[in-house]
Amino acid sequence: MADFVTPPPLEPGDEIAVVAPSSNPTDEFPHVYELGLERLREEFDLTPVEYPTVSKSDEYLAANPEARAADVMDAFEDPDVRGVIAVIGGNDQVRILEHLDPAVLRENPTRFYGYSDNTHLALYLWNLGLVSYYGPTVLAELGMDGRLFDHTIEYTERAFFDESFGEIRPAEAFTDEPGDWTDPASLSEPRTTEPNPGWRWAGGDDLVAGRLWGGCLEVLDQQFLAGRFLPDERDLEGTILAIETSEELPDPAWVAGVLRALGERGLLERFAGVLVGRPPARSHLEDRPPERRETYRNQQREAIAGVFETYNPDAPIVFDIDVGHTWPTTPIPIGERVEIDPQNETVRFE
Repeated sequence: MADFVTPPPLEPGDEIAVVAPSSNPTDEFPHVYELGLERLREEFDLTPVEYPTVSKSDEYLAANPEARAADVMDAFEDPDVRGVIAVIGGNDQVRILEHLDPAVLRENPTRFYGYSDNTHLALYLWNLGLVSYYGPTVLAELGMDGRLFDHTIEYTERAFFDESFGEIRPAEAFTDEPGDWTDPASLSEPRTTEPNPGWRWAGGDDLVAGRLWGGCLEVLDQQFLAGRFLPDERDLEGTILAIETSEELPDPAWVAGVLRALGERGLLERFAGVLVGRPPARSHLEDRPPERRETYRNQQREAIAGVFETYNPDAPIVFDIDVGHTWPTTPIPIGERVEIDPQNETVRFE
């Protein structure tokens, strides 16, 4: 395993590159994109610098994965850029990895922010020993309806400006309500939230610590199917697994099947502990009443806990971390060391 480096923190006034390594719906929803840029300027006192891919259509990006890779490398290599943030996720980033030059990225450690499909890039950086941050993105979090969640602001400030990420805690409330980006007027109305009952715990009771590895489970599935740019499995020994699922609302049986396959591969037994993001339980394509949403979340928890009970019963599991496809967001550092303490029910990063 490479020696890990946490890239230097940003400072107020610094430039942050805006790139589209996955998809780019900014033409379709310019009001959301502009709000996200405004929040970078006004809320966080950063200077967004738009790279060429954010002016390109999804059709262009799909046909030119090398251009998306070039934007990422150019942003890392630019001495005036202190951070790089993705516009949004998507479902195509696996195609840029072969076009990346690992030497450029390794020799120019820069903080990268993005989640979902950006799991591909985060884990590519992990292989190089570079810490990155699982969120936010310009559209999905920084372009949030109403006002930014205080929780998102607090933890995004840590990801931007702090040397270490520190202890995390549950948000007071959350939402998985999809935003109506087609209506610019909707940006003035906050999404409906529900009280957060806090984290749920399963598995082992002993304190564990290790480097964080993982991301969106649908993307991890793609990576193992492709079989390229994976870490040496020995390097996962003693690490902490992070997983969360997307607005695709995968069936809990599918979640269990993917994890079971990783268990049969001998991977699940390597992880010292697990952080699980709260799954969204509704989407633009499928709305659900509150009781069905909670049933879905319970079924996913039970599926994950059941697989680990078979393959790694001693690993403590923390469910419903505010990570990924629900809001507010905690942009946890992939590759940083994290301690899970089931007795005191705490999660702390270095």
